[in-house]
Amino acid sequence: MKKIKQLILMFMAVALYSSCDALDMSPEDYNGSGNFWTSEAQVSGFMTGIHSQLRSNYFTFFQMGELRGGTLREGTSSINTSLDYDVVKGNRITASTTGITNWNGLYSPIMQINHFIQRVTEECSFLSSSDRSYYLGQAYGMRALYYFLLYKTYGGVPLVTTVELLNGQVTAEKFYQERATATATMDLIKEDIGKSETYFGSTTTLDRNSWGIYATLMLKAEIYMWAAKVDLPKSGYTATGTTDLQVAKTALGKVIAASDKFELLDDYSEVFNTKKNKEVIFSIHYDYNEATNGYASQFFPNYDLFVGSMSDRNGKLIESDTLDMKGAGGVFRYEYKESLWKSYDATDTRRDATFFDFYSKTGAMGCCMLKAIGSISSTNNRVFDSDYIIYRYSDAILMMAECENGIGNPCASYINQIRQRAYGDNYSTSVAYTEGSYAENELAILHERDKEFPYEGKRWFDVVRLRDASKNSLAFSAVAGYADVAGEEPTAIIKPGFEYMLLWPVDVTVINNSNKFVKQTPGYE
Repeated sequence: MKKIKQLILMFMAVALYSSCDALDMSPEDYNGSGNFWTSEAQVSGFMTGIHSQLRSNYFTFFQMGELRGGTLREGTSSINTSLDYDVVKGNRITASTTGITNWNGLYSPIMQINHFIQRVTEECSFLSSSDRSYYLGQAYGMRALYYFLLYKTYGGVPLVTTVELLNGQVTAEKFYQERATATATMDLIKEDIGKSETYFGSTTTLDRNSWGIYATLMLKAEIYMWAAKVDLPKSGYTATGTTDLQVAKTALGKVIAASDKFELLDDYSEVFNTKKNKEVIFSIHYDYNEATNGYASQFFPNYDLFVGSMSDRNGKLIESDTLDMKGAGGVFRYEYKESLWKSYDATDTRRDATFFDFYSKTGAMGCCMLKAIGSISSTNNRVFDSDYIIYRYSDAILMMAECENGIGNPCASYINQIRQRAYGDNYSTSVAYTEGSYAENELAILHERDKEFPYEGKRWFDVVRLRDASKNSLAFSAVAGYADVAGEEPTAIIKPGFEYMLLWPVDVTVINNSNKFVKQTPGYE
């Protein structure tokens, strides 16, 4: 049985390998000969493969959702290593320097999901009605996830929802498509997430490492919040307002009502140290015997550049492997700003659960992010096998605060649920949030999310979505920024008047290889 399982997994790995054109939209179909899609085990295996592709693309959430958010250092780290993605982190992207290319590779998993939807919808008569519906609920939900990432990044994108095969191959010319409008793209995303919810029906099955109804509800809430609040004037999309916020609120209400499944853990650090805990709604699974998190080591300094040269916050020289890295530290390519670290109160338990701070001989501060530190293996090695959390219960609480604020209802009680956990025994009226104006509440929600979600791919999307008193994005507001040098005045992430920079440019290679069917993002021409 074990050998059979291994053969199936190997076969699925081959089946999900793609050979793609410049638009990353034309995978080869290795299963077109009729020897596949003949049993439930094969359908299940293909869905496992789709989840595996999501795991392979996990860093996309950080790239698209956090790098531009203004919380990460640029240039060199506190230990003088070169930091990655400076152009992106500094929001200096242009049509010739896009930071990411080829739609960040997201059309490959989209095409596999399209293939899955087509086969499971039209064939696979051996599936029961309930199994078919559950698989389609997963597939439509995950396709909505990918297209929503593309929408938040580019606005309108080419919409491909079917697979056309010729002798087992996808013909490339089928995929030289123009970008759909932002409105048409959002309409497809809403349609997909609606289908996902409908197919899941009344099921409440929960596997925190597998897409399910609660992941769909969280994504639905996020989609409708974005639709309600984020204008894309150069792309022709106008925010819909409170109607869609009500839809988001309803979706979040279903998650929050599932108190038998979800809760805030008392200890913030255990959210990341204990896999599949009750705060997790959906996470990407890692296990050192199966797959590890390839980028995680780059959030930690190399042992030789750290031990013996840096001190702790009390001025004591760090002379041993304080973090028990066992030599597994990387090149330290990603480091958060001192100003973000200093935004936490000393009694906020999230600070020391999220960061380890250290100091040079001159007193200059550095910090490394602990959420991806992983575990010690049975062979006594540090392995980076922390799950990557996409949605968790605290996100639902703060999203509900945002919905209530946008609708015009009080929201402080939701913010204070998060603060009460964060401060623990030190929680008091002095750190509790008091209801403010619309703009004050939006900024408070943003700053609470900043402290709650470093590394989780939220900050850039949050600062774009949350609004000031004039309903403009907080990306244009200095009060939402973090200074490059602690103690200096922060500046806006995006300068007013550069609204087009809320989206990303498409790389020139995609435009040229599409015979210019794909047009540049407005503003970057």
